[in-house]
Amino acid sequence: MQQSAVPELAHTQTRPIHWVATATAVAGVVALSSVVQPGSATAAQSAPAVQNKSAPAATQPPSTTGVDFPLQCGRVKPVVAKKATGDLDGDGRPETVAVVHCDSAMGTPPDGVYVLTRAADSGKPRVVATLVTPKDRFTVTDFTLRTGTVAATLLGYSSDAVPNCCPDLKTPVKWHWNGTAFTRSTPADAHSV
Repeated sequence: MQQSAVPELAHTQTRPIHWVATATAVAGVVALSSVVQPGSATAAQSAPAVQNKSAPAATQPPSTTGVDFPLQCGRVKPVVAKKATGDLDGDGRPETVAVVHCDSAMGTPPDGVYVLTRAADSGKPRVVATLVTPKDRFTVTDFTLRTGTVAATLLGYSSDAVPNCCPDLKTPVKWHWNGTAFTRSTPADAHSV
């Protein structure tokens, strides 16, 4: 057996200084990698810089906050249960459709469905159409707004004898702006529960 010309390697036995040196090197790499980041990869050419400006009020959908909904709630306040926004009339300005009911501690109060737009003079949101009135005793489910059409399922009652807990009618409906008013359509396969 031939003897090695180099004495035993010094790093074959670990000492505390080796661990300190390794920890320092790893910490340096981690710190450097958090400071130096590569740019994000894109397949397209980068667009010119766009300044972040808030959209004009006319292009923002109307808020439901502070709107005087045509509900008679007595001491309690109206609650917006659901809402959706979109351009319903094709004028380039979004409207908001809100499902609203009185805030009741018990039971399921009937819903109203209202279309909001911005007033031309003040820009404040206002109700311009009522699609469902609470006095008809409907509960609104499956509420959506797509491509200018408002769709929902109305749960209701076939007579006043049906208890409020148990609606016995289920009617899918859609509303679409025809240029002068919202028209309601009901699919032919609408049925009771």
